[in-house]
Amino acid sequence: MLAVTVSDDPCMTPDLKPLRSQRWFAATDMRGFAHRQRMQQMGLRREDVLGRPIVAIINTWSDLSPCHAHLRERAEAVKRGVLLAGGMPFELPAMSLGEVMVKPTTMLYRNFLAMETEELLRSLPIDGAVLLGGCDKTTPGLLMGAISMGLPAIFCPAGPMLNDRYRGQQVGAGTHTRKFWDDLQAGLVSEAEWVKLESRMTRSPGTCNTMGTASTMTAMTEALGLTLPDASCIPAMDAAHPRMAADCGERIVGMIGEQLTPARILSRGAFLNAAVVQMALGGSTNAVVHIIAMARRAGVALELEDLDAVARRVPVIANLFPSGDRLMEDLHYAGGVPALMNRLRNELSLDELTVSGQTLRQQIDGREVIDDEVIRPLDRPVSAERALAVLRGNLAPQGAVIKPSAANAQLLQHRGPALVFDSQPQMLAAMADPDLAVDENTVLVLRNAGPVGAPGMPEWGNLPIPKRLLERGVRDMLRLSDARMSGTHFGTCVLHVSPESAVGGPLALVQTGDQIELDVPARRLHLHVADDELARRRAAWTAPAPTFARGWTQLYQQHVTQAHEGCDLDFLQGTAPTPEPPIY
Repeated sequence: MLAVTVSDDPCMTPDLKPLRSQRWFAATDMRGFAHRQRMQQMGLRREDVLGRPIVAIINTWSDLSPCHAHLRERAEAVKRGVLLAGGMPFELPAMSLGEVMVKPTTMLYRNFLAMETEELLRSLPIDGAVLLGGCDKTTPGLLMGAISMGLPAIFCPAGPMLNDRYRGQQVGAGTHTRKFWDDLQAGLVSEAEWVKLESRMTRSPGTCNTMGTASTMTAMTEALGLTLPDASCIPAMDAAHPRMAADCGERIVGMIGEQLTPARILSRGAFLNAAVVQMALGGSTNAVVHIIAMARRAGVALELEDLDAVARRVPVIANLFPSGDRLMEDLHYAGGVPALMNRLRNELSLDELTVSGQTLRQQIDGREVIDDEVIRPLDRPVSAERALAVLRGNLAPQGAVIKPSAANAQLLQHRGPALVFDSQPQMLAAMADPDLAVDENTVLVLRNAGPVGAPGMPEWGNLPIPKRLLERGVRDMLRLSDARMSGTHFGTCVLHVSPESAVGGPLALVQTGDQIELDVPARRLHLHVADDELARRRAAWTAPAPTFARGWTQLYQQHVTQAHEGCDLDFLQGTAPTPEPPIY
């Protein structure tokens, strides 16, 4: 334990420097007295906060966040580990972003959680933090705030939910919801069966058990070196999970003593390692905006082209929905992320430091794959296609993304007429129209769904297939938007078109009937409209009126960056230090 004695200096002396919290607790002036007094008001002893590392447990538990329903109990396990290591834990609630319940989208509030995390750590007497999260935006939100604050921090993933089976096949959250919904529209699933399915697929607390955004981000966090080894794949209800949480509590005390901060871990090599894992897992396209935002917080240069370069050389070897046919529990049994990374070691920067105090090389040495059907050999990938392709062209001058491994190979080179929708409600109403002028060659286009336009860039990018086509057996078609798509979903969906339509990007100029060409091998997205016609349309275009006049959403719309920049708030990017609060 780090020992700090009470000092007459009300601020910082050499005796106080090892523990930031002692600026609050170790001074002998009136403020130091008041701080210790208030701790004793809660039944704590004076010595509980004097000279002990103070650990924040940032907890995103909520009664309306099913993925995090168990995190209240996991916080107790973390506390046990902190206490056993000689630290003093304090649980701090933070905004809970349950992906399904929060509207219009949790992405609108990712930066809110990042700001809240940073300010909780700055304004309170904290020496280090354990971050409890896992549902899609909680992972990047917590990490972005912790990176910007710069204190020692370790991420404790919520863990995936348990597997389920339906009619003899494995089914997982999200992916099968879309599949069964399409079957319902096509008349292949009855209403009674649809109701019965509500109680399936989600058998326990925990994050989606497919390779959706939640598992993509926690696995990438492990690859970054910010979790303990194996942490990202342990099922939420496995007895190993609370043990891992206690280990996080114990380890953060050691990290405080070592001053092992995110800045010592998050190199460019660490971020590229995370990208390698994303591609090998067939991870969510959402990871693109999150990893770029996190890298910019860490002062690391990372662009869309860096991610595309990794995707070109790293095949999808994790046999997980939606690219494969297994679930996260299977990945855990097969050896987890360490075994996956050991199989990919020639693609990795192995000397990167991790929160364990070991290098990545030390963590993955000897970690062999147990099941080659779940973690495939490199010469037997799950898909002939890669997990990501970055597209450019006159329709996306700053880039767009697609997940080829979850798309229809026949549509990866496609040209067809656009059918344009200006809003989600307009599109949904049209999908049910039996007389809609559409066929399987049509390119469905949704705009005003980006960071500013929606606002918040919701997961509307997996545009539904029109009912009349579903009834004919069509299950995929080319779809295009400035929105995102759930990592649990699948289909030939071009996403994150940047700049978005609401700020005048070329997507705003597309009209129904225009020819759109996609060529994934060439990384090209092209609108076949003459430049002079596009100039005429631009001259006639007017920006949408602001939709919010107050609150967080107005601040977000005024300051959010575009998709290729990570969708962070412009004033939160970078590594400029914020002064420590004065202790008056």
